[in-house]
Amino acid sequence: MRIFQTKKSLKILFVATEVAPFVKVGGLGSVIYSLPRALRELGHDARVIIPKYLSVDEGAYKLKIDYKGLDVPTENDNEPAHITCNIKRYDPKREDIDPVTTYFLENQEYFEQRANIYGYADDAVRWTLLCRGTLEFIRRHSYWVPDVIVSSDWQTGLVSNFLKTIYKNDPVLSKIATVFTIHNLYFQAMFDHRFVSEMDFDDGHSPIPAFNSSRLEHINCMRRGIMYSDVINTVSPNYAKEIMTTEYGELLDDLLRERRAVLSGILNGIDYDLWNPETDSNIEAIYNSKHLDLRYKNRVALQERFRLPINKDAFIACVVGRLTKQKGLDLFPHVLETLLNELPIQLIVVGEGSTDFMGFFHDLESKYPDKVATHLKFDSVLPHIVFAGADVVLLPSQFEPCGLVQMEAMRMGTIPIVRKTGGLADSVEDYNPNKESGTGFTFERFDSSALMITLVRAFENFRDKKDWRGLQKRAMAEDFSWISSAKKYAALLRRAIDLHNRY
Repeated sequence: MRIFQTKKSLKILFVATEVAPFVKVGGLGSVIYSLPRALRELGHDARVIIPKYLSVDEGAYKLKIDYKGLDVPTENDNEPAHITCNIKRYDPKREDIDPVTTYFLENQEYFEQRANIYGYADDAVRWTLLCRGTLEFIRRHSYWVPDVIVSSDWQTGLVSNFLKTIYKNDPVLSKIATVFTIHNLYFQAMFDHRFVSEMDFDDGHSPIPAFNSSRLEHINCMRRGIMYSDVINTVSPNYAKEIMTTEYGELLDDLLRERRAVLSGILNGIDYDLWNPETDSNIEAIYNSKHLDLRYKNRVALQERFRLPINKDAFIACVVGRLTKQKGLDLFPHVLETLLNELPIQLIVVGEGSTDFMGFFHDLESKYPDKVATHLKFDSVLPHIVFAGADVVLLPSQFEPCGLVQMEAMRMGTIPIVRKTGGLADSVEDYNPNKESGTGFTFERFDSSALMITLVRAFENFRDKKDWRGLQKRAMAEDFSWISSAKKYAALLRRAIDLHNRY
């Protein structure tokens, strides 16, 4: 059911590299699925365009041809002058549950003949084709022209660059406003932006190279997305502030400070239909904040699932998600063994990532078989089971643009222990027993001692069952729904359109 909308509805096109359920590698796929749906619920016409990869099941989603023989200019000095693509389209049947209208840029060579989504030597050409192909599709088949285009991360950063240069006088495209969303500033191009020679440095002002130019591989698409977009957005308010500092700015902090007037942050949301302890079919027993006693059944089921002793007094901590350095896992070797030896802690780890960290947790499980259990590969169901029964989730990140794990855990009554950075700082309030406030436990210094002190503090408060129950209720009451975020996005999109029309 659509929410009543008094202002004129917007036509919005999201350009991305992935979107669930068609193709999903990481968190971006979830965002590009949920945010357009929430905007649609608010009454806007939000659509998405991604490449048509080999893994997209054309039959299952009943894709139909929308534009055949789309010639995308390459600017090459010689052949080919164009790369020919098709546009296929998915139309939702039920707006309450289906994804929004989604377009697929089809090309055999660059998308359909690839087993993976990312990680190819010609990725610079592939993403440039996506950016320019999107714009050519709009201008040549202009029955539906967006008011604003939202591009995400470096792979789609050239959309704004093309619009402000090659297409600046185009009668159709020149009217479209742009928003560039930074999901993670750490990744800026095909190369490591921290180690670039003076000869290869991209200041963003030179023309976009031809598709067959080796120079295309050295273009910093993140920089160009920031430079040329009408409005820049990040996935949490605190991260928007952090990336304007030398510590978090990844060598783009000067540029971001120059554009601070059009830089903002909106916290991502989570799917409340998916993360709902009252209806979750993945868990042993459904419950809500008024009946947290029922959670005990999920606690026992969790211990049984991971073959840990059934211990009602154990303090069950978990690590869920990508096992990478960004997540602050460097702090664990100096902390976990001491705590496992001294406190009645059970640790459950679900996820995959760096071989070093996976090896560390595997060795820890071998050394403490009655206290540590792991599932070291991706699993979409296990996080529901873990968050329905665990007491705390550990997120001591070095940096965190937004983070979804802490929101998902809070929704299910698992309390986050986080480093106060990025979206973790925006979404978790430190527990204050005197004021009976807070939704988790936070620390500021990226330091193993700070993590240990915070973990011990959480354990001490866990022993007071009444206060812990109040902490869980506050965490579960937080509003991380996409509708809340979508309302802020709608205001941001209107601002981008206003700025574009003004200048």
